[in-house]
Amino acid sequence: MSNDPLLQPYQLKHLTLRNRIIVTSHEPAYPEDGMPKERYRAYTVERAKGGVALTMTAGSAAVSRDSPPVFNNLLAYKDEIVPWIRDMTDAVHEEGAAIMIQLTHLGRRTRWDKGDWLPVVAPSHHREAAHRAFPKKLEDWDIERIIKDFADAAERMKAGGMDGVELEAYGHLIDQFNSPLTNELDGPYGGSLENRMRFCFDVFREMRKRVGDEFILGVRYTADERLPGGTGKEEGFEISRRLKESGLIDYLNVIRGHIDTDPGLTDVIPIQGMASAPHLDFAGEIRAATAFPTFHAAKIQDVATARHAIASGKVDMIGMTRAHMTDPHIVRKIIEKREDDIRPCVGANYCLDRIYQGGLAFCIHNAATGREQTMPHIVKKSDARRKIVIVGAGPAGLEAARVSAERGHDVVVFEAASDAGGQIRLTAQSERRREMISIIDWRMSQCEKLGVTFHFNSWAEADTITAENPDVVIIATGGLPHTDVLSKGNELVVSSWDIISGDVKPGTNVLVFDDAGDHAGLQAAEFLAKAGAKVEIMTPDRSFAPEVMAMNLVPYMRSLQKLDVTFTVTFRLESAEKSGNQIIAKVGSDYGGVVKERVVDQIVINHGTIPLDELYFELKPLSRNLGETSYDELLAGQAQSVVRNEQGKFQLFRIGDAVAARNTHAAIYDGLRIAKDL
Repeated sequence: MSNDPLLQPYQLKHLTLRNRIIVTSHEPAYPEDGMPKERYRAYTVERAKGGVALTMTAGSAAVSRDSPPVFNNLLAYKDEIVPWIRDMTDAVHEEGAAIMIQLTHLGRRTRWDKGDWLPVVAPSHHREAAHRAFPKKLEDWDIERIIKDFADAAERMKAGGMDGVELEAYGHLIDQFNSPLTNELDGPYGGSLENRMRFCFDVFREMRKRVGDEFILGVRYTADERLPGGTGKEEGFEISRRLKESGLIDYLNVIRGHIDTDPGLTDVIPIQGMASAPHLDFAGEIRAATAFPTFHAAKIQDVATARHAIASGKVDMIGMTRAHMTDPHIVRKIIEKREDDIRPCVGANYCLDRIYQGGLAFCIHNAATGREQTMPHIVKKSDARRKIVIVGAGPAGLEAARVSAERGHDVVVFEAASDAGGQIRLTAQSERRREMISIIDWRMSQCEKLGVTFHFNSWAEADTITAENPDVVIIATGGLPHTDVLSKGNELVVSSWDIISGDVKPGTNVLVFDDAGDHAGLQAAEFLAKAGAKVEIMTPDRSFAPEVMAMNLVPYMRSLQKLDVTFTVTFRLESAEKSGNQIIAKVGSDYGGVVKERVVDQIVINHGTIPLDELYFELKPLSRNLGETSYDELLAGQAQSVVRNEQGKFQLFRIGDAVAARNTHAAIYDGLRIAKDL
């Protein structure tokens, strides 16, 4: 038996959990027709295979038709979900893990124009800023109906083989009842704390009647909203004590904060550049005050922090949820004393930001997550060893190198720069984006263990490549900033990269024209503003930085607003001309009929990249496939078999931004899916 605190079993009522690490409830937006079908099951089971003690799924499953998911959640109000749940729970149990599900009624945290177009309901008419729907104030028959819906859903989950159910309270209907900010009801469900908590206890009592005493019930709730007039710390502790003393539940899952705005949500679920484990001590206070089983998760992204949480007695079970999206085999690697091999979560929050925009949750640097049916977390060996030459050591090239080496091939990488990283090394210049470099560091470490040969400061020519006698050549040379976007005056502009890298000195009055809408534009603006420049960010889009997405935008806005940066949307920079020491910027609009001017001393363009593809086109006529990738074979997970030139000596592929400007996830996905079948 290991003496590692994380590997100690934990007894929760009748349920023995094999260690102290859990995946807390979250919705990866993988359901099909509201059901946990093959993709959802494969994702969930992979974490069980990796050794986690308990995986909680759904964040959260809807119990009522007037709680329509605002992103793709499970529909626990449908009887047809039971066999799908059973398939998933059986598969998880076979891997030795426990499984629970989170149930909710969203209350006002949804929209009336989703699902069946039923009115949003809440204990007041106050809308939630994030979802903008003005709710109907609940009537008595609404409350009775929803309590029954919770119990019905819990009964379905028990029938589906779940070990338990967790109620999602924070930000959702139950906490909308609990909080004095959102509860304006009269009578038995409004006013005093006892009345405001009545709905929660009525739900739990009705659920207990249906599922019995042995079934695990828990609640994830906020014990401090950190909002004026809301549930404060003192009242949160009283709520915690009353939950325990009710005898209706088996554990507390502690949250601190509120999620009705993007900044509030981001403080509850911190992203990169923000403090790690910011609410862990608070959760420890709750456990100390209640002496009751306590769970917690909020940016517990590394094993050392998780181990501290358990060893210090702050919590009984620690959640590493986004970390398990990055590496589902964390526990297995701890057991095998391979913690150095754990793929690190970098807090980029690509996963959550995507679902809040209606997409599937994908990890920025594990392209197998959510694609378990087609992409491997553990790469299989090839039947034959081949020579793979890769040009470029950015995220695409390094992923291709890592996977090729895992396959057992002889891998050589040429990189023109002195260090690996490509655009990630550039983006990591910003303090809040510094964690991104772990994407590179982890791959370099893996490649070195696997014997990959690197040639840095090496500008590869066609002769350099052919001299290696390769079987396969992968071009991952990335791209260069595209700034040639004006009708006149392109020679007067600099790129966002020039500013971020420090190659160009910041001006004093700067226009940042950003129609790529990614991190580089905001990073450049922040560098400029912190250097003392007056900065205006202009975009032709109706909102700025759409590729950055909601939660990642929060830290930028907190910084840029304090620095008095101006944000201008729906205007397009059209041309520039010199006027003494100044630049006259001509501004128009895609909507037409507008001509404006700005007088500045520097113009910064953020317009993505142009592929650096000269070497690819030099090698193309020498290759056997003439650079062609069979998409049919690629998507079917089959080895590439295209032959267009019988005299060709090698297969040639290009990936990442050497093809077209995209993002880090796309680059890594390119590298994984071409290399896994070589």
